[in-house]
Amino acid sequence: MTVESHVTSPTAAETLPATSSQVYAEGIRAGVVGAATIALWFLVLDAIAGRPFYTPTVLGTALFERGVGLDAPETLRPSLEAVVGFTWVHVLAFLVIGVLAARLLAVAERDPDLGFGIVLLFVVFQAGFIIACMMVAEPVLHALAWPAVIVGNLLAAGAMAITLRRHHPRLAIRP
Repeated sequence: MTVESHVTSPTAAETLPATSSQVYAEGIRAGVVGAATIALWFLVLDAIAGRPFYTPTVLGTALFERGVGLDAPETLRPSLEAVVGFTWVHVLAFLVIGVLAARLLAVAERDPDLGFGIVLLFVVFQAGFIIACMMVAEPVLHALAWPAVIVGNLLAAGAMAITLRRHHPRLAIRP
């Protein structure tokens, strides 16, 4: 019996669809990367402004204290409770978004025609976030520079996209 040494077999990732646990693990990884990216972005901005942990303090105050103290945000002191509480909520939200994105990409991999809808969903989600902040959390937008929020969200989305793309190198999106 002869063995053909020049024949290569496709890898398991190329032949088998991702299992549910692989999709969840991929989404969790992407969520952690996204949360870390935006947290690092605001840590750097806050440090440059001379107010470390200002952003998570403002957001934690808005979330847990119903905005009490945001009428004069420049006097707001960093609060460990607000920072830790908001960080947990922030990470959990990004984990959910990461898992959702990974699941949607798994679907788009099977049906490339759905890919454009996923991109459109991202755009609507981003716009919806900004509109919701303007309507519900106006004091937060006065305390934080909204362009910095948009840039942070785009950086996080880009980092998550890079993380997810590594697991879907042959993903094709058709309108």
